[in-house]
Amino acid sequence: MIPRFREFDSAAFLRDTWQRQALLIRNPWADWRNPLEPDELAGLACEPGIESRLITGDGLGVEHGPLAEERFGTLGAAPWTLLVQAVDHHVPDVAALIEPFRFLPNWRIDDVMVSYATTGGGVGAHFDQYDVFLIQGAGRRRWRVGGMCDETTPLRPHDDLRLLEDFTPAQEWVLEPGDILYLPPRLAHEGVALSDDCMTYSIGFRAPSAAELLAAWCDEALSVLTEDDRYGDAGAVIAQANPGEITADALDRLRRFALDALGDPDRFARVIGAQATTPRYPEIDWSPARAPSLKRIKAARDVGGLVQRNPACRFAFVDRSPGRCLLFVNGEITECEGPVADCARAICAAPVFALDPNWSDAALALVHGLCATGALALAD
Repeated sequence: MIPRFREFDSAAFLRDTWQRQALLIRNPWADWRNPLEPDELAGLACEPGIESRLITGDGLGVEHGPLAEERFGTLGAAPWTLLVQAVDHHVPDVAALIEPFRFLPNWRIDDVMVSYATTGGGVGAHFDQYDVFLIQGAGRRRWRVGGMCDETTPLRPHDDLRLLEDFTPAQEWVLEPGDILYLPPRLAHEGVALSDDCMTYSIGFRAPSAAELLAAWCDEALSVLTEDDRYGDAGAVIAQANPGEITADALDRLRRFALDALGDPDRFARVIGAQATTPRYPEIDWSPARAPSLKRIKAARDVGGLVQRNPACRFAFVDRSPGRCLLFVNGEITECEGPVADCARAICAAPVFALDPNWSDAALALVHGLCATGALALAD
């Protein structure tokens, strides 16, 4: 069952709050239910291939998973926190928490990190470089927020967290189950568990840095440029009073020459789409042991069968000329047109979609190929 908001003005949120200020949202859910038990979270932390951290001692003691199952029995009464990344990749009920936030574009969504803490547990005052919705799943947690931080903000020595050297709180709230706290990037904050059953779900929204975008864009341009792509200035050079000067005209021509090499909007769309859909853990192979046959998918189409996306996979599309689009799945690009483009848009629109009885065999071949990689699956 997909959770939904009882009342929440997403338009007002985007207009007044998004990337501007913190906002406390008192239990907006129609019927809040904690989707994961602490023992299940601990079990995930013990599995290889799942990123987890056990934090003790005011955030300074960090153990990386996979953790030994018996480790939890040795923690004693001192406060501790367990953090498990990308739990939405493995638990459908946790992945469903993302659905009410789809008023934000899918390509911005990172993952759902889940934390469990005993009384007094936390990671210390810190800041992050992403937007986050902190959903209180069970127990109670006190959140304090301060001012905005940047690269000049003094930090405590730490390899994993941006722990603040100094923290002056300006606001404070206690969250109960179902409450949500939104935090914009770079806002100083600190969360401390007020009960031994404190579970928090952090829905993070990534934003690429200028350095990441430029690196990806330049790498793509370099892959197609040849030795013949060189600067030329025939008819533009005039005698200079001082031959040692690089003139303003020459600098302008060189700048335009370099920018023209990066100026293909179609190639830029391909770079951004591939980068935005690269999965968090690309090394994981989600291919099923036995993918559905094309014949079975056609039979499902004839009865309006349902297909579901793998929560660990990323999907996006970019519209091109009328009737065409570029489909991006886990960094791979597929050019689509006509009914196949309609199918691609439907795949990206919702985590579960119905096979359209009017879809062509070519559209079903797209679905079949994605099922073979584990990106899609026929719903039960």
